[in-house]
Parts: sequence; structure tokens; C-alpha cells
Amino acid sequence: MHGGAGESTLAALAQGTRAAQHGWPIADPPNIAANVVLVARSNYQGLTAAQRAATEWASGALGNSVTLAGLVLIADAPGRLPKPLRDLQQVVSGGLPHVWTLPWVDAWRLGPADPSTPLPKAFRELFAELHVTSSSPAHT
Repeated sequence: MHGGAGESTLAALAQGTRAAQHGWPIADPPNIAANVVLVARSNYQGLTAAQRAATEWASGALGNSVTLAGLVLIADAPGRLPKPLRDLQQVVSGGLPHVWTLPWVDAWRLGPADPSTPLPKAFRELFAELHVTSSSPAHT
């Protein structure tokens, strides 16, 4: 839950979802838990922000207001993650229900995600596991 994580991009690509603006959502009505997926970049800032959010969730401070599905880590650069970041990712992931890793998408560096183009396979698999419909066409 940090700026530049990809939260708004994922929300734009997944129908019926919304970005929580880098914070825990407030359920409406309040007696129904919000279904939440943490989103972070795979860099140090993103992983430590995810760790803080996971720690807050695990502490019970949120009560029953959040149902956490897991953490979506979006690559911060093309290529393999350096070992220190892989190690940190493993630590952060330890107490979470599920972790999905999404690849770098070079086209999104220069402009917003185009919902009219097919999504990479890892994004389609994420949305399928979360039972979310993509706003992008199916890949043929």
C-alpha cells in the first residue's frame, strides 16, 4: 500500500474492484468485511510497505473489517529479482494467505494499461483465482 504500487492499474483492469487509495478500505455496510488484496511493487519500498500492512492485518487491529486474500507483487523492473529482494519477499510472504507475482509490462511504463489488449497470462490467472472479471479481452 504505497504510491506507484500498481493498485489503480489493477483496479482499472479488474471489473467490480476499486483501489483503496493506499489504505485499508472501510466496509459499507460496516458489518460486512471488505475483501482485500494488498498490492506492492517488488522493490524495497514496496516490500517493506507490504510488510507493514501484513503486520497490521496479522495483529488483529482491523478486527473483522477485512478479509485478506493475499498480496500481489508487481515487478518493479524487467528480469529476475535480486537475491536481497527475493529474501525480503520470502519474509514478507510468510504470514499471508497467498502471494501472487506479476511480471513487468514494458508497455505500461510509457502509458496506462490498455483494457482493449489482452493481459499477460499471470494477470489473467490472478483474476481467475480471485473470481474477478478482466476488462481486457481474452487472449487467443
